[in-house]
Amino acid sequence: MTEREIPLGKDIALDQNPDIPLREAVYLTLRKQILSGGFKPGEHLTEIRLGKLLGTSRTPIREAIRKLEKEGLVTIHRGSGATVAPISEKDMKDVLELRRDLDILSARLAAQRIGEEDKKLLRAACDSFEESIRSGDKIRIASADVEIHDIIAKASGNRKLVEILRTLADQVYRYRFEYIKDDFAYDRLVAEHKAITEAIIEGDEERAAKASSVHIDNQETTILEQIAKREV
Repeated sequence: MTEREIPLGKDIALDQNPDIPLREAVYLTLRKQILSGGFKPGEHLTEIRLGKLLGTSRTPIREAIRKLEKEGLVTIHRGSGATVAPISEKDMKDVLELRRDLDILSARLAAQRIGEEDKKLLRAACDSFEESIRSGDKIRIASADVEIHDIIAKASGNRKLVEILRTLADQVYRYRFEYIKDDFAYDRLVAEHKAITEAIIEGDEERAAKASSVHIDNQETTILEQIAKREV
């Protein structure tokens, strides 16, 4: 087996849905594996082995890999096949730079405009996040984290802002998953989400903006440390 090649024993299930064609199911399955860290940066994605893992022919695998390359999640090397795209410091900083400003704006607007129903949803999401932390299930933790930020975006009352955040969602998810790989930051994550939630519910724009900025800055610092460890 070549270095970082996918072992046949890897636990991958094809996301089958009767309402979508096979090529789309293959694409969504591989995409999910990359975004959640199931496939590691630099890992080889050979058509034959992926076909055996997913029980499909090479054609939908090839189509999925090309589509993932366009999204920046896969790198195709002439003569040596495809690999999962690396998580680079520059890409991470570019994404989080945007997210920091968008999250700050989202938190400010939510603090101004949040209604009683969204306050209840935000409190519940914050509690659910804490429960997910106790479960230790990283997929669940990431999903609970997404839910909090989605509620805040919705509470901003700015549909264009929500649309822009959605365009960044997948790239943010990949870095979010990097952040939650190690449990040393879990207590801090709970505290940060509580601080953001309380500030928004209390209508304190400045405190909400500051808490959101600290949240992203801590995320960036942690991911940079993880990238540095991999490069040693």
